[in-house]
Amino acid sequence: MKKISSLFDHFDQLDTAINRWLVAHSIALLRIGMGLVFLGFGVLKFFPGISPIEDLATRTTTILTLGILSGHPAMDFVAGLECIIGLCFLTGRFLRVGVWLMAAQMIGAMSPLFLFPSELFPGPHHTPTLAAQYIIKDIILVAAGMVIASTWTGARIVAQPQSLRSTLPRRLPKVERTFQPLPSAQMNMTGKTVV
Repeated sequence: MKKISSLFDHFDQLDTAINRWLVAHSIALLRIGMGLVFLGFGVLKFFPGISPIEDLATRTTTILTLGILSGHPAMDFVAGLECIIGLCFLTGRFLRVGVWLMAAQMIGAMSPLFLFPSELFPGPHHTPTLAAQYIIKDIILVAAGMVIASTWTGARIVAQPQSLRSTLPRRLPKVERTFQPLPSAQMNMTGKTVV
């Protein structure tokens, strides 16, 4: 029994070390990962016939721009927008602009669900097509963008190590929601206000 307890303690130490690493690096990795996704998918859209969602994105952009952009210029617009968003996320520069552009782009990217529902959910059971699944996964990008957006005002993840045993019975960890907007104050790495 003592050996099992010792193994559990070693795993708990490993788990705590991994958690500390995640606290230190997860937001940056999320930002870089999103930058790569946006840049990669944006570049694909510059080349006709390569993007699997080209037709749908072109028709959607045409509708949303009231016909001002159609055909290949519509696709170039979407491609350029996604590349700019990707570069903002990858470099971390103009991140606020990138997040706002992403919010606008996500409205456009998810609008085919409402503009073309019979095309994206055909058949008697209305199961989503591959294109619909491609669009629905954008919910994850929106959530990730929200996490990244929270960091531009100074929000940080703070490590508060707890043993694995003490966290097992809980459903969700407690999230502190303290915010003190003081223009002359700065936040230190623990999230406490420093004047």
